[in-house]
Amino acid sequence: MTECTPQSFGFQRLGRREIQADFDAPAISSDGGGLLLREVDAKFGLLDQLAKCFHDHRHPDYVVHSVRELLAQRVLGIALGYEDLIDHDQLRHDPLMAVLAGKTEPVVEEGFALAGKSTINRLELTPVGASAKSPYKKIVARHGDLENFFVDAFLQIESAKALAKAQSKSKRQGKSKAKPPRRIVLDLDATDDPLHGQQAGRFFHGYYKCYCYLPLYIFCGSHLLCAKLRPSNLDAAAGSVKQLDRIVARIRQKWPNVQIIIRGDSGFCREAIMRWCEENNVDFVLGLARNARLRRAIGKEMHQAQQQFEATGQAARVFADLTYRTRRSWSRSRRVIGKAEYLAKGENPRFVVTSLSAGDYHAATLYEQEYCARGDMENRIKEQQLYLFADRTSASTMRANQLRLWLSSVAYVLVNTLRELGLCGTQLEKAQCHTIRLKLFKVGALIRVTVRKVWVAFSRSYPYQHVFHHVLENLRRLKPAHPPPR
Repeated sequence: MTECTPQSFGFQRLGRREIQADFDAPAISSDGGGLLLREVDAKFGLLDQLAKCFHDHRHPDYVVHSVRELLAQRVLGIALGYEDLIDHDQLRHDPLMAVLAGKTEPVVEEGFALAGKSTINRLELTPVGASAKSPYKKIVARHGDLENFFVDAFLQIESAKALAKAQSKSKRQGKSKAKPPRRIVLDLDATDDPLHGQQAGRFFHGYYKCYCYLPLYIFCGSHLLCAKLRPSNLDAAAGSVKQLDRIVARIRQKWPNVQIIIRGDSGFCREAIMRWCEENNVDFVLGLARNARLRRAIGKEMHQAQQQFEATGQAARVFADLTYRTRRSWSRSRRVIGKAEYLAKGENPRFVVTSLSAGDYHAATLYEQEYCARGDMENRIKEQQLYLFADRTSASTMRANQLRLWLSSVAYVLVNTLRELGLCGTQLEKAQCHTIRLKLFKVGALIRVTVRKVWVAFSRSYPYQHVFHHVLENLRRLKPAHPPPR
């Protein structure tokens, strides 16, 4: 049976005018704003650094798509909203996507041919023992280098930000020197990554009531430092000391005198973590699960909070500063802040254990400003899982799913860097990833490829032209710091 595709088609009339359409326009991409992500990468060389974390066993004479091009295509595709590998069977013909991936050859009529889903899938599924003799999967990811990539990117981007800040303060003085931060806070959290197949490491989690992975995330502000995929039959804090030891050591190579504070909920209040912090000059602010002893210890403050509530009808809280030690699990006494809060529904006690001194941090300040600020990290995790598809862990092996999580994390690093350094001073400087994608990346562009140039024509009616120009100006003023040596 012959399939006939109509050359043109009509829509409902507009008054006395007909509306006629056809697929006869030249090459048009819906992702014109992706060029801004390319500018971010050009400043910091993040995708080049990412490619160095892989070992390519393929014979050079038969390589059509380099590791760097494959990674750029996949990571930028995620950032632009293409979460599945199958999307690349259509994207491979998009000339602008080829520009973003750095593809220069071979030149075809539509632009530059990219890799299809099967080629990228082989990259993600390559086992650790692959070699030049392996039949198909020959690009091996070095997981240790990939873990360090995120810390190195953080140090590089923060150094560039500090340099830009120093330059803005000393324009008239001629010279400027970037200063390292006085202190940084590392936020730890674990969350569920629901699974719908028979993936390796799949377990049922009673709290989340589903089969899932339990990835560990570590952020510094909005910067992602660790995304470690784990089975869900582990404690929430499992592996945290190992990751902290690696991250803190790498940070102190660059900033030896910075004060480091770790912060987490009660799932990370473990003796091993607190003891490691005390032995390595790292401070901590951790949630502490309540118990009968702690509740009795703040009985006076809870009575005061109840009296204030009954007098005013408004929620009341009184803080207690305690010295506390468990009967068995802790090796020493530690400072505990108790929040005695009384609400309309009754008592709401909360506790935090910390190594920070009472002389530097008052109890109320420590709880309300230091500990409660960790809530912003949960927004960053939601951004990554909901809008950058970190939960697309459908491969059969944990190794492949870990790599998918990292590729999503690299997409987050690119978008977040654009937000922090490019969008500062604009109406989108605090926008979430999906808002940035919708308003800044999803821009229709007419593409024309010639021997000497790639012409990109945007619509003159695009409503965020001023933001687009502002981002380019901010990025072009940057003088990025060199990446730390590997």
